[in-house]
Amino acid sequence: MHWYFYLSYFFGGAFLANAVPHFVSGTCGRPFPSPFASPPGRGLSSPMVNVLWGSFNMAVGYILVARLGEFCLRRTSDVLAAGAGGLLMAVMLAWTFGQRLSGR
Repeated sequence: MHWYFYLSYFFGGAFLANAVPHFVSGTCGRPFPSPFASPPGRGLSSPMVNVLWGSFNMAVGYILVARLGEFCLRRTSDVLAAGAGGLLMAVMLAWTFGQRLSGR
């Protein structure tokens, strides 16, 4: 397997992790920070914007994980690459949104 497939899985995992808070907040009807807010990433976007942004992130994550290369859930290296990207993004999101939403 080529190295760039692992890079694709890593970023695919990151996109999939980023989809979760936006999509869930949007479907619950809650405003949530997004790149389209004013100021970008700091202000709150409408639930509809977050549903669309979360859906876009899911689509990109799907393409990067499932359509590039031959991702296999039974191949540890594939799962580790996607999991590492997802975990890193989840930690960054928790820290960033935790700071912003707590008012710090």
